[in-house]
Amino acid sequence: MTTFTRRIALTAVAAAALASMPVLAAEKVHVGVSIPAATHSFMGGINYWANQAKKDLEKEHKDLKITIKTAANAPEQANQLQDLSTVSKINALVVFPFESAALTKPVAQVKAKGAYVTVVDRGLTDTSAQDAYVAGDNTAFGKIPAEYIAKQLGGKGNVVALRGIATTLDNERMDAFKVTQDYLTRFKQIDAIWAADDDMAVGVLKAIEQAKRDDIKIVFGGAGAKGMVKSIMDGKDKRLGADVSYSPKFIYDAIKLTAEARLKGEKLPATTIIPSVLITKENAKDFYYPNSPF
Repeated sequence: MTTFTRRIALTAVAAAALASMPVLAAEKVHVGVSIPAATHSFMGGINYWANQAKKDLEKEHKDLKITIKTAANAPEQANQLQDLSTVSKINALVVFPFESAALTKPVAQVKAKGAYVTVVDRGLTDTSAQDAYVAGDNTAFGKIPAEYIAKQLGGKGNVVALRGIATTLDNERMDAFKVTQDYLTRFKQIDAIWAADDDMAVGVLKAIEQAKRDDIKIVFGGAGAKGMVKSIMDGKDKRLGADVSYSPKFIYDAIKLTAEARLKGEKLPATTIIPSVLITKENAKDFYYPNSPF
């Protein structure tokens, strides 16, 4: 074989070897995660699961970096978004907006600089500022308790439904206590109370205890707080027979979905809904996270 022929053969072998090698990503994926600070138990859960996602995913993917920022208010979150974009130079963002309207423009600015944007739970006022949206199933969150209560009462009974307000769950818990006191005074027969939130349900239970009422057969909260799930598992309070999931773990899911899609150079569906599930004694262990604040 001549020297020229040998060179051609070696070149062909080298080309074949290169062709069989995996194609490396053009750049590492750097995901910025922007979330509210842990001002109450649910947000404590959001912070816990965000940090758990960073720990798990960075260990699993060497080409992935996750930077987490927590904000005490909307202006601070807006400033942190700017820092994530210009200083940290993220190329993907997972954001749980402190407020929808106030954060829409700051998020849009991050997207305009080329970052892939996933918005979680609290939607923006302009969806063009995002690439994807991940949230819990709010429709099922209301439907599941209604169906459960109706079934347990045999389709008959007096039901009180409490609505939450746009503030911290600690305030909601206190307001639930006050509102329940008012209802307990006004209505002499109540069969069930849907509190719509586990922290609010705690306030409801305290009001019932204070009023010394024994007519209320069901107290139904919502979101799957670990204390409520543990009560369902224990089965000591017959009024607490079920709950509906709306776990802060969805921030973990959003970070994981976004990071792994970007590592593959792919996009998420425009909307991803994390299902809400009826939690009963039979499946409660699957929703019990003792290490989470929530």
